[in-house]
Amino acid sequence: MSSSSQRTSNNPRNRRPRRKLSKRQRQIYRRRRIVALIALIVVLALIAFCVYSLGRGMMAIDASIRHDDQMALTRSAVPTPKQQSKVKDCTASDIDLSLQSDSQTVAVGGSMKFTATIKYVPKGKSSCLIDAADDSRVLTIKSGSDTVWRSDVCDVDSRQLLLAVGDTDTQTMTWNTNRTGSSCAEDSTLPKVEAGTYTAQLSMKDHPKIVSNKVTITVG
Repeated sequence: MSSSSQRTSNNPRNRRPRRKLSKRQRQIYRRRRIVALIALIVVLALIAFCVYSLGRGMMAIDASIRHDDQMALTRSAVPTPKQQSKVKDCTASDIDLSLQSDSQTVAVGGSMKFTATIKYVPKGKSSCLIDAADDSRVLTIKSGSDTVWRSDVCDVDSRQLLLAVGDTDTQTMTWNTNRTGSSCAEDSTLPKVEAGTYTAQLSMKDHPKIVSNKVTITVG
């Protein structure tokens, strides 16, 4: 029995010869490499520019926020200037308060309307300022010494009046025969008063000496 073996020759002549590039092909190859390198440089430059622009933008936003915060702090630190006026506030010698009711009786749970009048008294050329809002020109309802209702329990907008010779301010005020508490509440939630005799009077909150006549009403 015989055996045979196959050998691979290492003779260089058996290797596949490398293909030689022509001069034109080498030039094309070099151009492609140059173009690829330039494209890579452009991409890297664009990335760097985007990162730089983003950083500058974030810095600008941060600077703007800091500036706004600083301006807000500066504005809050500046006190509000007080309004200067040469017109004096009205005193007890400047105005007269008067009060009238639509009727002398009202049913339990009903409503009573009052007419509140502020009249400027002096005859000269002077004038004065007064707040005639319901929480400054106060209507008070009492039962004996017990205060039942006041118009200044709830805050309202200021109503400044400049009064001069011949000026009169007239306003209508309504009492729904109920009792106010120590804090503001919806009128419909306030408890109704019982039948009895009550007195109503106007007064200026900031000027205790300025009061009106008293009006007696009967709830029943």
